[in-house]
Amino acid sequence: MRRTCRKWLACGLVVLLAGAQSPAFAGPLLERLQARMAGTGAEGRAAPKADAEYPYGSDPLQTLDFWRASGGKAAPLIVFVHGGGWKRGDKRNATGATKVEHLVGQGYAFASIDYRLVPAATVEQQAADVAAAVAWLRGHAGRLGVDPARIVLMGHSAGAHLVALVGTDPRYLTTAGLSLRDVSGIIALDGACYDVARQIADSGRFMRETYLQAFGTDPVRQRALSPISQAAKPNAPAFLILHVDRADGKAQSEALGAALMQAGTPAEVQAVGGTGLRGHMEINRELGDPGHPATAIVDAWLRRQVGSK
Repeated sequence: MRRTCRKWLACGLVVLLAGAQSPAFAGPLLERLQARMAGTGAEGRAAPKADAEYPYGSDPLQTLDFWRASGGKAAPLIVFVHGGGWKRGDKRNATGATKVEHLVGQGYAFASIDYRLVPAATVEQQAADVAAAVAWLRGHAGRLGVDPARIVLMGHSAGAHLVALVGTDPRYLTTAGLSLRDVSGIIALDGACYDVARQIADSGRFMRETYLQAFGTDPVRQRALSPISQAAKPNAPAFLILHVDRADGKAQSEALGAALMQAGTPAEVQAVGGTGLRGHMEINRELGDPGHPATAIVDAWLRRQVGSK
């Protein structure tokens, strides 16, 4: 009976996903589905219990979960920033179990951060939270068993936008007492809004509302929050930009990669299979699974950029 129920649930999700681009598909319903699939999903698992939770600021959402790498030497650190349309998601249900287990098993320490959410906070404050979390982790690197010279920011969806913004606009890390050279690289997983104005112009009705809530209508602010507009040097040392077969994600990813390369910043842009909303969620939920093509790409890039223990 339980297996039959799971089968019907999976079939129902397929039907919902197939209709996700229809104007009749309600925005709030799609957003709830996105949030659910970004976390445990229909067949996924939540992230394993962290070794510890730490505050990096005074707000209840300024906290992070931390998984220590095995062994005695200082390990490279992956700092993960969840998605959720800038207004939902959290460090426990949007991180992905496979990702954490795999990267810790490869010798990396791993942190997943919460950050303040729209509309109570602005996107500028969210980027500041990412930078503040990095500063806290660097400041406590010794007791965490982390090598402060080998820190990589990784984000999915809205989190990919945030890590790309922090990796291209120096003001966020500077305000936190750091510089762009204090991170070793950026991994962006199927992000959006690298060019905010273009994303809004190309979006459907229900997603446009999400983007406008996050970025507003002021063109000056939209440019300031667009990593493509900030891609002139200085930038983080290197970028890995992955996307699935999703028209806006592909176009945004390729445009960001081109802007970074034009500025002389190494940037790899790769398609990793998967289509539409399902592929968008799978790249996050299944990263770390040897069967997902993003796993080998991320592993190889991390070895080149920061090595492992």
